[in-house]
Formats: sequence, structure tokens, C-alpha cells
Amino acid sequence: MKKHISRTSAKALILMVFTVFAFTSNIKAQSADEGAKIFKQNCAVCHASHSDQMGTGPGLKGLFDRIPKGDWINKWVINNEALIKAGDPYAKKIKAQYGAAMTVFEGQIDEKGVASIVAFLKGPDPALKQVASGGTGTTAGPAAEEQKGGIEPLYLILGIIVILAILIGAFRSVRTSMQNAANRAEGKAENPDITFGQEVRNWMAGHRRLVGVFIIIIAFGGMKSCWDACYNIGVYYDWKTQKGYKPEQPIKFSHKLHAGENEIACQYCHSSVEKSRHAGIPSVNICMNCHKGIQKGPQYGEKEIGKIYAANGFDPKTGKYDTSKENPLKWIKVHNLPDHVYFNHSQHVVVGQIKCEQCHGNVKEMTVAEQKAPLTMKWCIECHRKTEVVMEGNAYYDRLHKALKEKYAGQYDVKFTVEKIGGLECGKCHY
Repeated sequence: MKKHISRTSAKALILMVFTVFAFTSNIKAQSADEGAKIFKQNCAVCHASHSDQMGTGPGLKGLFDRIPKGDWINKWVINNEALIKAGDPYAKKIKAQYGAAMTVFEGQIDEKGVASIVAFLKGPDPALKQVASGGTGTTAGPAAEEQKGGIEPLYLILGIIVILAILIGAFRSVRTSMQNAANRAEGKAENPDITFGQEVRNWMAGHRRLVGVFIIIIAFGGMKSCWDACYNIGVYYDWKTQKGYKPEQPIKFSHKLHAGENEIACQYCHSSVEKSRHAGIPSVNICMNCHKGIQKGPQYGEKEIGKIYAANGFDPKTGKYDTSKENPLKWIKVHNLPDHVYFNHSQHVVVGQIKCEQCHGNVKEMTVAEQKAPLTMKWCIECHRKTEVVMEGNAYYDRLHKALKEKYAGQYDVKFTVEKIGGLECGKCHY
């Protein structure tokens, strides 16, 4: 007698297969996403992920068709130097072909991380994926909203005023006609035809107290607006240094894409921030570390990256530089301080251990760099009064920390702010 699978059992079997498939697909998707993150942080500087474009290192398109099978890729990524020294023929071939040594990632990327990178490289090209989802290859967000544009508030207010004036005129005309019709029916004389201005004056003459209240409210409102405008003016008396200043740069550089999505550290581009009083404006040579291989962006395509090549005299087709064609970029400084103010980035970042976003705002969410803090004297003083000095484990303050611990022995809840170590002395910032 044949045994038949019941309908309930069949449903359970199908559900189980579907669940396993969905779970496996989800794991693969998560692995690919993690691999994309690891690749951006460690590999994208030298390699193009889904193209054969040559950068500092070769493009990785078709990588798995040309490398040895098995766990060779794990050994190569984690410690390529050990693989070359061991005499691996393919590793020696790569070394001879490209010359430049690859970074050793032992201790930074493990076999699980390599597997995630492999899943990412075997997956679809992120650029194509983005085009498919967005239609035009542009990303959504603040930049897209800026491109869409909008109605200026002033024009909107003027439009509303014009519409209200037309409606008032129409209703006034209807009211006058109806009033005169009623007067004629009752045998009364028609109302004299007066202008709108005369009618307003007549109304104001009959409602003097109400008009007086309106004038007082408008006067105080105007004075309050003037006070707020004056109060928000910085000590520099320069509109370019104010909170919200967001100038248009020679290249549409997105901090959100680079520092946010790609997780590039601020110090990579602003390399002098830990060594100098100035954070430094990145040179195009820093841009070329990545964009020699990455020639097309997710939002503007080749247009904006092409400006980097023009500034550096670089021909992406030949991969060669021509110094006679260099045209330096003229970046516009966003955060400006007056000449009589001394500010040292390294003192704040290294010694004070202040995070960049504390003064510059959440740059990882900014498409265009914008001044978020007022940078006024009042703002700096308040920060010095509230910010505690990081002394524990900070070699810069070892001697001071020891002296203060001895001086205030037995006391508790003593907070050493910047103010208490001379942070409000005039000569600290003005010289």
C-alpha cells in the first residue's frame, strides 16, 4: 500500500524549505553588506571592486576566475608577505607583475571578514544596484532635495498677499452692489463710491483703540526681530562667519558620502589636525589616492571627479600626469576666525580629546560642509567652563594630575574644567 504525503505535511515541508531559503539568503545579504563595509575601509583605496580599472592596485573584476581555488584568497588577504615568502607561485607572479607590496591585514581582518569581502565581490555592482533602485543613479537625501528646489518664502508671502488683495477687492465690490440694490429697493439713496483707501481710513477712525493695540504689537515685534538679528551677529561682524554659512565649493564634495557612508576618518583628509594648529585643506593628491581608481561617483557620475583630474593634470585614459596642465582648486573656507584669535586644533583634538563634531556638528550627515556652531567668544567661554579636562591616562597632564590629586586629597566630586586650569585667561586665545 502506497503511503501518501498528507496536505498538512506538504505545507509544513514547503514552509520549512522556504524558511531555510529565506534565512540563508538573509545571511548571505548580511555577509555581503559587512563585506562592503570592510572593503570600503581597507581595500577601496587601492582596488576597484567591480571593474577592471587599474588604481594603485589592479581592479578586482573577474578576480575569482584567475586566482587559485581553495583558501588561497584568505592567506593572501590576511598576510600576503608570508604567502610570497613561502614560495607560492601565483603570489610571486602578482608581486612581480605589480611591484607594490599589498598591506598585511593580519590582526585586522580574519577569515570571516575575508569571506564577507568575497560575498561582496561576487555580488552585484553597487553602482548598478543603485541605478536600478533610483532610476537615474542619483542618491536620495539632502542633495536630492536641494536639486528639486522649492518656493522661496518671500515669493510665497507675496503671492498670498496678492491673492488676498484680489479676494478683498472682489468681496468689497459684491458687498457694495448688494447694499446699493437694497437701498434702491427701499427708496434710499445709494452709498457714495469711495476708494478702498478711504474706507480703510474711515474704519481706523472708528476703531482707534484697536488700531493702537495693533501698532504697539507690530512695533514691539519689529524691535524684538532687530534685537535677535543683532544678538546673533558674531564678534567678527562678517556674514561669512555666521552659523549656517554654507558656501558652494568648486567641487560638489559630499561629506555624508565620504565620512558617513564610506566611514573615512576626518584625519585621513585633514592630516595636520593632530600635529598643527590648522586642520589643513586636503590636496588633490589625497583625493587621487582613491579616485585614481574610482572614476565614477554614485550621484554626479564622472563630472565632479573629472574636476579633480583637471586640477591634478591627470589623464584617466592613459593613467599619466601632466604638470603643465595642473589647475589648483580654490576651496572656500567655511569656519573663519578673526586674526586676533589663536586656536590650536592639535591642542583640542590630541590633548583635550575633543571630537570633531563637538565644534563642526555631525559632518557625517552633511552633504555640503556647513558652520553649525556660532564660534563666538561667548560660545567658546561656555565650552571652557563646562568641559572637564581629561587627565586620567593623558600623558600631557601627568604631572599636573599628580599635583592636583595631592592638593585636593580627601575632597570628592572635584571637577577640573578647562576654566580651572587657566582656560579663561585672555592671553590663551588673544595675543
